[in-house]
This record gives sequence, C-alpha cells and structure tokens, in this order.
Amino acid sequence: MKHTLFREQQLNCDIETAWKFFSSANNLSEITPKDMGFIVLTEMEDDEIYEGMLIDYYVSPLFGIKMKWQTEITHVDFHKSFIDFQKKGPYKLWNHHHEFIPNEHGVLMKDTIDYELPMGFLGEIAHSLFVKKKLEYIFDYRFRVLSKLF
Repeated sequence: MKHTLFREQQLNCDIETAWKFFSSANNLSEITPKDMGFIVLTEMEDDEIYEGMLIDYYVSPLFGIKMKWQTEITHVDFHKSFIDFQKKGPYKLWNHHHEFIPNEHGVLMKDTIDYELPMGFLGEIAHSLFVKKKLEYIFDYRFRVLSKLF
C-alpha cells in the first residue's frame, strides 16, 4: 500500500539560500537525527544537483541496522523543486518531492513523500507499528533544526 507524508515549513531566508542548502546532499546529515547513523558516501565537489545524479548513503533506520541507500535526482526545476527517488534501499517505493515557494516572509518549503514498504502485509504491520512513527520523528526533528537555522 502506498503512503504519503506531507510537511511544509516557512523558512526566513531568500530562495537562493534555501535552494543552496536543500539541494546539497552534504547538508542532509545536519537535519537528520543522529541516531539514524546517516552518512553521505558520495563525494560531491560542487554540490550542484542535476537530473540523473546518484547519491549513496548509509542509514540505520531501525534497531541500529546499517543499510545502504541510493537515491537518484529524477527532476530539477532550478529554485523551484526537485525530486529524489530511491533506487536502492529499505523501501519498495520512495519518491520525495521538494518544493520551494518564495513569499513575503521568505520561502515556503513543502515536502511530499510517497512511499511503500516491501513485504506486503508484513510491511503494512511494520508501518503501523513503527515506520510511520519513525518518519514523523525524522521530519519533526528536521522542522526543529530548520526553525533554528532559518
């Protein structure tokens, strides 16, 4: 079963600052809870994202089990939006759409994540028991960190 997580947050900065921060995979560790063991493996010299870009990570989403995760940037609309799509990792589907909308207060950032767990019925049980809560915990953490940064 496909699930959707939607979040939005007002950032007190200009679009250039927001875009530079969020389009850099190197900043993901800063906005991910430390207990996730999130490490970006791909070395990026200039940090500019582009369609087709592959980014490899280590992440420990549950019980400290270290997993490899690879995402591909499948869409980039400069200063407006981008999509990262899981090529390899713990989900059957992970499609994360990032949107940035300038306004009179700075930038409204929107995250829409469509995701599906593997293993059918067992995956749905895992979703109900802990995966949904873990994703909410991660994005709540991001909200708090970003409130301080921006």
